[in-house]
Amino acid sequence: MKNGKRIDDRLANELRPVKFEVGVLERADGSCYVEHGGNKVIAAVYGPRAVHPRHLQEANRAIIRYRYNMASFSVEERKRPGPDRRSIEISKVSREAIDPVIIKEFYPRSTIDIFVEILQADAGTRSAGINAASVALADAGVPMRGLISSCAVGKVDDTVVLDLVKEEDNYGQADMPIAMDVRTGEVTLLQMDGHLTLEEFEQALELAKTGCASIAEMQREALIQKYRGEENE
Repeated sequence: MKNGKRIDDRLANELRPVKFEVGVLERADGSCYVEHGGNKVIAAVYGPRAVHPRHLQEANRAIIRYRYNMASFSVEERKRPGPDRRSIEISKVSREAIDPVIIKEFYPRSTIDIFVEILQADAGTRSAGINAASVALADAGVPMRGLISSCAVGKVDDTVVLDLVKEEDNYGQADMPIAMDVRTGEVTLLQMDGHLTLEEFEQALELAKTGCASIAEMQREALIQKYRGEENE
C-alpha cells in the first residue's frame, strides 16, 4: 500500500463497485446477476420441486442443493471443465452459509436447487456467489428468515483490508471470507487462509460486518427495484 491507497486506488475499508440485477433468467424460478469488482456471477434457483431420486427425500423438510461452478473461460488460464476439489468444497460451505435462513419445514419431501456460475473471476467468487444466490432465492419466493450477505477481508502489507482483488488475494498475508445474516448478526461462514493476530482478527471481523451490511442494503434495494418495476408494468 502507498499513501494509504491500495493497488486499485481504494482505501483499506472500501468495497469494490457492486451491481445486482434480479430476475435475469426466464426459465428459472428465481435468478440474480452480480458484478462485484471484476467478478461476473449468475445464480439460478429452481424449486421447491420434487426430489429425484426419491430416497433422498426428507419427510419433514426440503433439502437444499448448491452447485458452484467456474466456467472454463472465467480465468486467464483456461480451467478444465467440470467439478474439481475446490468447486465441491465451495459448494458445500456456500450451501451451509445459506441453509440457516431458509424455512425448509414449509416444503417437506422437496428440494431447492441453487446453481451458481462464475462467468469471470477476480477474487472473492464464493462471496459473490452467495450474495447472488441469496437474492435469487428471494426472487424465487422461497420463504427465508433474512438475506445472507458475504464479503472477504484480509491482510495486505500488514494492513487489514476489505474486499481483496486478485493480486491481494494471491500475494497478501491473509484472506478471510465471511457470510452473515446482517439482521441478526449470525455468522454462517468464516474461513481463513493465512495468519492474523487476535487483534487483527477482531478488526477484520468488524470490517467484514460493515462490508456485509453495505452489501445487504444493495441486495434489498435490487429486490425492491425489481418488484417496483413489475408493479408499474
